Order: sequence, then C-alpha cells, then structure tokens
Amino acid sequence: MAKYVMTKTSDNEFRWVLKAGNGEPLLTSETFTTKQNCRASIESSKKNLGDDSFKKLDSVRHQPYFTQVAGNHQPLATSEMYASAQSRDNGIESVRKNAPDAQIEDLT
Repeated sequence: MAKYVMTKTSDNEFRWVLKAGNGEPLLTSETFTTKQNCRASIESSKKNLGDDSFKKLDSVRHQPYFTQVAGNHQPLATSEMYASAQSRDNGIESVRKNAPDAQIEDLT
C-alpha cells in the first residue's frame, strides 16, 4: 500500500515523500518550516488529483517528469525523472490511484 513518509531534514525542516506500494518514490515535496504545514501539504496532495493538478514537464536533459500543484497553483511536490513520457503519465496515474488512501508514516 502507498504511504506518505514525513521526515525532518538536516536543517530542521519537514518534507514528505509519497511512496508506491513497492517502496518506490512517486513524489517528493518541497520543505516546510513546520510539521503542521507539511501535514497540510499532504492533505492537499490527497485532494488535488485533477488534470489541472499535474504539470507535465521536461528537464534540461529532456527527461520527462511532473509536478503536482495545489488548488492555488502553488507547487506541492515533484516526481522523479522518467525515461519516457508514457512512464511519466503512468506515474501521474499511480499518484491519482494511490494518494487518496495512502497512510501517513511520521518519521520525524
């Protein structure tokens, strides 16, 4: 089962990673100064799953990836780099499928 894993960074900020059932990362959030803001971002990620919540992009090395944005269009998280646009699109579908029911594992 997918899960959001919350961790504390070396500079005492918080971030989350949405991991698929196989443990592979789907999304990594930006950092937050408070645990409360990190948890709020997870809740936003669980809810913002429509087409307009995902921005399909290409890196400077032409590797496909995506970002998830909140309702206010602020970035929530970024995916890994993918080998193909189809793999990226599969990653988006995996987030849509897994995020709503993903548990939160707090490792802070």
